[in-house]
Amino acid sequence: MSGRTHARACPERTCVGCRERAPKKDLLRIVVVEGACLPDPRGTLPGRGAYVHPVSFCLDQAVRRRAFPRAFRVKGPLDSAELRRHVEQA
Repeated sequence: MSGRTHARACPERTCVGCRERAPKKDLLRIVVVEGACLPDPRGTLPGRGAYVHPVSFCLDQAVRRRAFPRAFRVKGPLDSAELRRHVEQA
């Protein structure tokens, strides 16, 4: 044994709203399904994911900066109504 403690590394992701890094478990994963941003709280939906803090401020920042189309590499605006409902209920 080397004497080191093997602390498990916690994966980090960047919030597309505020651009701050945070542990993956503190962020909400978002995926695009048929032109709409959908929350993926369990992180099991297929496809490219983007992460945002589950608060209105970060969601507003991401929408205002058009971060979702850029993160998902799609053209045009994405519908974020379902995502907003999920964040406001949380």
